[in-house]
Amino acid sequence: MSDATLPALYLASTSVYRQQLLSKLTRDFAAVKPQVDETPLAGETATQLVSRLALAKAQAVAAGLSSGLVIGSDQVAVFDNAIIGKPHSVANACAQLRRFSGQRVTFLTGLALINAATARQQVIIEPFHVQFRHLSAAEISAYVEKEQPLDCAGSFKSEGLGICLFDKLEGNDPNSLMGLPLLQLNRLLLNEGFNILLNKPA
Repeated sequence: MSDATLPALYLASTSVYRQQLLSKLTRDFAAVKPQVDETPLAGETATQLVSRLALAKAQAVAAGLSSGLVIGSDQVAVFDNAIIGKPHSVANACAQLRRFSGQRVTFLTGLALINAATARQQVIIEPFHVQFRHLSAAEISAYVEKEQPLDCAGSFKSEGLGICLFDKLEGNDPNSLMGLPLLQLNRLLLNEGFNILLNKPA
């Protein structure tokens, strides 16, 4: 496959974090906001939710294309068998971190890739586990004040000071903790004949 015939890449997300991660592989992609209702369905598990939403986001963007590879992703945190959303406020962020102190939290990231030309769909789920340190109230308050992780599931940014909250990280790809598992994405792209190393667009 030559550069001239490379399919265009589309990221079905306007998340700054996911754009930064994809930029590690290539800067030649378009970020498009998918119009998707992200409300969980009744009785839906965390695994079912992230799988459905990752695919729905990719489908929403692919529907308007005749060619190209579309990447969709969705992530949730799971603690005590419950889905943990974004805090959206300082009070909620502090409350989440108080609950997580000394505990293990699982992050599930759904990843979908759609070939708009062939309609082929690939979907995977990537788990990642975080063991929190025992955190004092002062540490939690100082962290939230400094990084304002109000739009992050789990109330932290692992690429920044959030790393100071943990005792241990467990998983195959730390990028998945930030919302886009690059190891799995590269594998899905290779399945479509898109080799980042050999065929990277100029």
